[in-house]
Amino acid sequence: MVLTRSGDGIRIEMSEDEVREDIIRGVEDAADRADIDPLSDDDIDYLHDLYTRPAKFVSVEPGNEVVLTFDEGSVKLKRLVVSIGRIPDLQIYERVFCSDTAELAHVDYSFKPAKPIIAEEQIEMEQALLSTVLPLYYGAMPNLSLYSQPDGAFPNPSELLPKGKVDEAREAYEGMIEHAVKDMVFVGSKMYEAGADGINFDTTGSAGEPDFLAALRATEKLKEKYPDISIEMGMSGEFVLGMHGEIEYDGTNLAGLYPHEQVKLAEKAGVDIFGPVVNIDSSETIPFNIGRTVTMMRACAEEADIPVHANVGMGVGGVPIVETPPTDSLSRASVALAEIGKQDGL
Repeated sequence: MVLTRSGDGIRIEMSEDEVREDIIRGVEDAADRADIDPLSDDDIDYLHDLYTRPAKFVSVEPGNEVVLTFDEGSVKLKRLVVSIGRIPDLQIYERVFCSDTAELAHVDYSFKPAKPIIAEEQIEMEQALLSTVLPLYYGAMPNLSLYSQPDGAFPNPSELLPKGKVDEAREAYEGMIEHAVKDMVFVGSKMYEAGADGINFDTTGSAGEPDFLAALRATEKLKEKYPDISIEMGMSGEFVLGMHGEIEYDGTNLAGLYPHEQVKLAEKAGVDIFGPVVNIDSSETIPFNIGRTVTMMRACAEEADIPVHANVGMGVGGVPIVETPPTDSLSRASVALAEIGKQDGL
């Protein structure tokens, strides 16, 4: 019997044959949903061997290491009740966790609440840059939901749509996009001028395709102002929710796009690093989920002409839905994505 986990993190036992069957089911599920090629038999054999090894921790072969980028780094330790300040957090990521990049972020982690305190954020960025060596991003979420009532000026589409007020909901989304783009460009510009090595649009698409469009447009505008700025875009889900239904970018309807389709539009907008997501099904096993994850991530990497850094941990990327990911699952997912998923980073 093999020790593994369910999608919610619970330890379970499976036979080796059951592990293989679940990996194959996951591969087939991903291929069917995203209309992509399944993994080869050799790839499935590799995943089966990886997920039946008795070792608690596994790693890639020497020479196959990938870049490690981190979002929301300067507030994650605070979640674990380790409150030592944002700059010491970043130094820990650099000097203890061996991060290749780090990210300064405000605890609200959205562009809208960062706007009124931008002067303080600029000062913090300047000090953080003087205290670290690694590339340092400023990151936040587009978080389009903050622009609707009760937090924003626009009617709440989530209240309008159940009432059948589709046109009114779409009009609200369109207004929210315009305001979000202005805030993202304003904050991104100010932080880049303060010395940030780049801007990260994190959890993009959390409010559906209007959220995705706002991030794409903001990327375009920032690249027009600062051609050398580095833009990273991390997604919120494996497919883009169709909340508006008729929103397009460069002639492509954004609703329902999977990672291998999302990355092509990100490239057109000017994104430099793309962070795709594949969600965990908590009712299924981790072998099933890794089959889905690697199949979609590999298709994304094959389509991309820019670096692809898969989102891994806390319920995405083949890792259980838990606040602190277990080492056995996290290390195996990382190896699977590097060796079979062909990711440039994690």
